[in-house]
Amino acid sequence: MERCPWCLNDELYIKYHDTEWGVPVHDDRLHFEFLVLESAQAGLSWITILKKRENYRMSYDNFDPYKVSLYDEEKISELLNNAGIIRNRRKIEASINNAKRFLEIQKEFGSFDNYIWGFVDGKPINNNWNNVKEVPAKTSLSDEISKDLIKRGFKFIGSTIIYSHMQATGLVNDHILSCFRYKEIMYRKDE
Repeated sequence: MERCPWCLNDELYIKYHDTEWGVPVHDDRLHFEFLVLESAQAGLSWITILKKRENYRMSYDNFDPYKVSLYDEEKISELLNNAGIIRNRRKIEASINNAKRFLEIQKEFGSFDNYIWGFVDGKPINNNWNNVKEVPAKTSLSDEISKDLIKRGFKFIGSTIIYSHMQATGLVNDHILSCFRYKEIMYRKDE
């Protein structure tokens, strides 16, 4: 069974690739989780973040954006001393700020899901990559979404982070054509 080659060096990575990456997400809590994790990843590898994901879930109240929006300096201190997550003050403060902005988007659009999927008219973009080297780090669409989120007050949310979010949450299917997951995701019946 052929997979995208980026996941082949670790069982956790393989499981993530085989069960989550590229699957359309329509759950706001999971959208928020990926936004926090992808922002934390900036400058690091995704496997580093995946290995810390369960610690993040415990430390970040299972990524409840309302609870995260209320974090204060005491909670920031606690997070900065937590070896189970990325201990970067700017990233932690950005996650709290972004929780507040996330709630504003939910209020305006009914859900973050409505907002983000609106950029692709509610339908995943199925790319046609033969080789992982063809997959971009960002696109004009991720530039557009990033600019809109920054305009709305989000931090640590550049175009590359947004494209990672689009890949993780299935707005784009960036599995290579020879990967067994490409067609499974493209022809999902739950859409």
